[in-house]
Amino acid sequence: MMQDKKAAMELTMGTMVTIVLLVMVLILGGYFVQKIFFSAGESLDAIDQSVKSEINKLFSEDTNKKIIIYPASRRLPLSKGERGQGFALSIRNTGTEAAEFTYNVEAQETDCPTSLSVSQANGFLGLGKTGSVQIPAGDIMNNPTLVTFNIPETAPPCSIKYSVTMQKGGQLYGSSVDVIVNIESD
Repeated sequence: MMQDKKAAMELTMGTMVTIVLLVMVLILGGYFVQKIFFSAGESLDAIDQSVKSEINKLFSEDTNKKIIIYPASRRLPLSKGERGQGFALSIRNTGTEAAEFTYNVEAQETDCPTSLSVSQANGFLGLGKTGSVQIPAGDIMNNPTLVTFNIPETAPPCSIKYSVTMQKGGQLYGSSVDVIVNIESD
């Protein structure tokens, strides 16, 4: 009988130690996961802030510029299967009144027309391929727009020329700006 009580006591102590250790692991795991996501969010904010400052810098270098594309080279190397990557664009209202601006991004040509048509290339456009924004007189967009691409695994390695066209109040606003997407092989 005494041995039964001692065995029951040992089982209880072992169970308690295990529970305490598991709770500690859960708390530490939650803490580290929260730290990882918090630091990732800070990194994204820093990237966003650096893109905004670079766009503002590009606008300040040329006060007649109506649209800015970032990266400034307007060339994007993307890999097969890549999703959600793209370019930022920002518009300046050079007029004396606030106005609504619209933009549209469309594929114009590919350097491999037998394996990738223009309509297929348009299918690679993800978010941000069209949009509109109200911009005060003499000002630029508060937040640049991100135009993303979703490149399928089956895409051939080639280059695609996309054009960004803008309208102000339904009228063409400046000339179109080209962006070259280079789909790289694995």
